[in-house]
Amino acid sequence: MNCLKNVYFSYMPTSLELQIQTLPNAPGVYQYFDKEDVIIYIGKAKNLKKRVASYFHKNHENGKTSVLVKKIVYIKHIVVHTETDALLLENNLIKKYKPRYNVLLKDDKSYPWICIKKERFPRVFMTRRVLKDGSEYYGPYTSVRTVRVLLDLIKELYPLRTCTYDLSAQNINEGKYKVCLEYHLKNCKGACEGLELEANYNNSIREIRNIIKGNFKESIEKFQKMMRSFAKNMEFEEAQKIKEKLSLLSNYQSKSTIVNPSINNVDVFSIISDETHGYANFLKISNGSIIQSHTTEIKKKLEESDTALLELFIVEIRQRFNSQAPEIYVPFPVNLGESVQVTIPKLGDKKRIVELSERNAKYYRQEQFKQIKIVDPDRHVKRIMAQMKKDLRLSEEPRHIECFDNSNIQGTNPVAACVVFKDGKPSKKEYRHYNIKTVDGPDDFASMEEVVYRRYKRLLAQDEPLPQLIIVDGGKGQLSSALKSLEILGLRGKIAIIGIAKRLEEIYYPDDPIPLYLDKKSETLKITQFLRNEAHRFGITFHRKKRSKSAIQSELEQIPNIGKQTIITLLRQFKSAKRVKEASFDHLKEVIGPARATKVFEYFDPKTKKP
Repeated sequence: MNCLKNVYFSYMPTSLELQIQTLPNAPGVYQYFDKEDVIIYIGKAKNLKKRVASYFHKNHENGKTSVLVKKIVYIKHIVVHTETDALLLENNLIKKYKPRYNVLLKDDKSYPWICIKKERFPRVFMTRRVLKDGSEYYGPYTSVRTVRVLLDLIKELYPLRTCTYDLSAQNINEGKYKVCLEYHLKNCKGACEGLELEANYNNSIREIRNIIKGNFKESIEKFQKMMRSFAKNMEFEEAQKIKEKLSLLSNYQSKSTIVNPSINNVDVFSIISDETHGYANFLKISNGSIIQSHTTEIKKKLEESDTALLELFIVEIRQRFNSQAPEIYVPFPVNLGESVQVTIPKLGDKKRIVELSERNAKYYRQEQFKQIKIVDPDRHVKRIMAQMKKDLRLSEEPRHIECFDNSNIQGTNPVAACVVFKDGKPSKKEYRHYNIKTVDGPDDFASMEEVVYRRYKRLLAQDEPLPQLIIVDGGKGQLSSALKSLEILGLRGKIAIIGIAKRLEEIYYPDDPIPLYLDKKSETLKITQFLRNEAHRFGITFHRKKRSKSAIQSELEQIPNIGKQTIITLLRQFKSAKRVKEASFDHLKEVIGPARATKVFEYFDPKTKKP
């Protein structure tokens, strides 16, 4: 299809271990596929993750189970509301796909269908096998008794043939067949001998088709007419039989279905999307049962809307699955022409079906995110960057981010830190410390102005790449100070810059008095907080080291007539002032000579004479 050129449907093969790790802890049905893309087993579970994991976390005594596990290449699943739903859905899927390692339930243990055979003078009968022979199949039904009552009723109303003869025009004209006992019992009108016209027979089939579909108007009117006729002729027993069959017909549809049994032949579609991909789900509803489910990932090419993606998905899936459903349920309006009725449920059973479809799409999306983060980090990064661009209202993706923070205690030992993130992750080799040189006292604004200026003056001089985003730890004041430096360097407007305040995590923008508040659970805010906290940690660590070093050096500097070079020599040898204090006179003499050793030794312990 030409309309699908801008998107593609993809499936990402992953290891079984990874697939199992990302399964939901919810009831549903799981499907195992082999290397030929064939379903080899379908099962139900109260907890999908635990049940599927049990196949791979223990040794199986049954040899066939071990063989099954070895053949599994990938897993698909469908999430449902309850265990009962899972049971019914499992049975529907088993009957449809007939997996090699599943037991195909027979007789009353499996769901029956009503078949209108594709042949001249069609037969109508119950079957448990759905063949692709062009015949019409209606079902599945959860009650065999209901099907039999319905077929008995049809037989009572419309005398149909039950034989398997080939009733071609040639065979009938040649007199190849003779009427049987069913004709004499008035259960058949003798089509085999040409005693019934094909047109009349087809009219009966049309009425039968309406009964099966739930359109009883014509048949009920006919039955009521028959019942009144019997009563008028005083044939009360026959009239009562018709009455009983009418009563049973009204309850023929099974009540034990996944959704409302009145919902029949409906396609349900939903989509969940992010910046780069959409995740669409399809459910096929037949007589209140989910008989098909498909979830796929759609890659966006031109930032298509959810509506556009869903329309493409609906057209593709209906064509792929050869769906002729006259009605579809969707969460929002779509344009599919006049041939299909589009319903947007607001409440009730229909609304719950759409929500079930959306939940399947959400589970699939979560699985993909978890898997992508492990097996395709670049894809994960692209998604994160696109989300940050949108959330922070940037003109380009913030692949390179730098964050600044100041540290000082009452103006002493002021320092600043710059941390660098590439693709949302720390690039620690590019972290930088700064000693504040031009500021006296506790002035965070001036300190921020100095360090931002020094940082980007150096990058410009060395022709190094500039970041797409600068984050300043602080509110409007720190942001304004950083802007001054960017303006001096001619970088204002060329690099996006924001400030983040600690109190309420407000995001401030230049020339905008109203801050931005991000969702507390958003990935963008988490990364921004990580940057701010990392800058604070890096700056505080440097400040503490500088303060400690300053304290050590100041103690040695108090020794009379001891120069700076002597202090450096002592620290190189003893590593700290404490060890210098504890050193013996002989050890000090070896390092700095007897004269200076005497001064150091007597300073720390004047009561003790040198040996």
